[in-house]
Amino acid sequence: MTSTDYANPYRPAPIRIFNRLGRASQQLGLAGRLEVGWLIAAARRKTGLADVGDDRHLPALHTLVDSINDEARLTATGRLIQRSRLVAALVTRLRIQELLRRRPEIRQIDLGPILLIAGLHRTGSTLLQRLLDSHPGIGGITGAEVLNPVPTLDDPERGERARARHAVLAKRAFAYLAPEFKAIHPVDHAEPEEEVLLLDLTFMCPSAEATMHVPSYARWLEGQDFSWTYEYFQQVLRVLHWQRPRRAWVLKAPQHLEHLDAFRRVFPDAAIVQTHRDPRRAVASFCSLVAHARGMLSDHVDPLEIGRHWLQKTRRMVQRAMRAREAAEDRGFIDVSYYDLTAAPSAELRRICARAGIAFDGEAERRAERCLAANPQNRFGKHNYRLEDFGLSERAVDAAFSSYRAEHSIPFENESGQVAAAPLIQARSG
Repeated sequence: MTSTDYANPYRPAPIRIFNRLGRASQQLGLAGRLEVGWLIAAARRKTGLADVGDDRHLPALHTLVDSINDEARLTATGRLIQRSRLVAALVTRLRIQELLRRRPEIRQIDLGPILLIAGLHRTGSTLLQRLLDSHPGIGGITGAEVLNPVPTLDDPERGERARARHAVLAKRAFAYLAPEFKAIHPVDHAEPEEEVLLLDLTFMCPSAEATMHVPSYARWLEGQDFSWTYEYFQQVLRVLHWQRPRRAWVLKAPQHLEHLDAFRRVFPDAAIVQTHRDPRRAVASFCSLVAHARGMLSDHVDPLEIGRHWLQKTRRMVQRAMRAREAAEDRGFIDVSYYDLTAAPSAELRRICARAGIAFDGEAERRAERCLAANPQNRFGKHNYRLEDFGLSERAVDAAFSSYRAEHSIPFENESGQVAAAPLIQARSG
């Protein structure tokens, strides 16, 4: 069972020693701040390339770096991870730009059908993503591809080996730093993964506020137009398709829920699969995930701040999604109840594929059954979480999500996973 002592994150002994040395360096003024110029120069040295594309990413990168420096209170390990992550994103941008220069035809690739899974965090979206990826005619983005979209420009076989090694090392490092995290969100480099790191290539992605305390960056991000972020993401998908073609794509990240209007402008023909679960459970579960994630990078994890921030954030996400659906008159949307998905997954897959115009035959069903057998619930331990650990109450969550719950007929779920029909009737009639 996962820990709920969020204010005291787990630390292996060598990491504790390294962080202690880092604190001493800070006190002596030896630990430098992140600097955008240094990050870009480091990526250029690593690749020997100069062109990172147009400069629309720079305001976001500067805002994020300032917020990390001023607010995140990272450990020495956290600073090292963030420095490496930001340099890696810039390295990928450089390689993508060079690949597009060498192979301009990539810009014209037709990606084919796209299914986007967009629901609140912890609503069964990972299970659904893996089930759809098991379909012989649908492909997701593997964890290895997310970590390293362009492993090399000159030797595809060597690049694939490097990509696999990088993914395995990242998985081991992740398990070392946070062994409980796999019970919350299982990560496997060969399985489909959220494309948040691909959205991070524009530095316009809410993943930063999930892993760090960066409130000024989060506030800045709320006012931005994400259309160009999805235009860049579309080019990244074409680069991945050029390396490994898919007949149809399955994408998944909760962050899309807040920006469905921008996503639909760039991908107007995509089918959007929105997953739904009792917000009481979804919000509590995700706050726990955030607390564990932040604990890898900082010794200062405030569960109450996490609760306040993510209750407001998730409420805004569903409200913006409701407005986007209203503007689209619900065209192109497929709703999936977490409870229907877990009770009858094959039936839900068949229904989704029928709505998306994708055949679902006996082979697809057999693969889905194998996927289910390989991904049983709680296979890495039970995820333990409660609203009250984050200063939240059922009443506060119900008030924040009342219109969303009524709109999608979402039942109330207790801690045992059982649902009650009576409160649902009251919510809908109210």
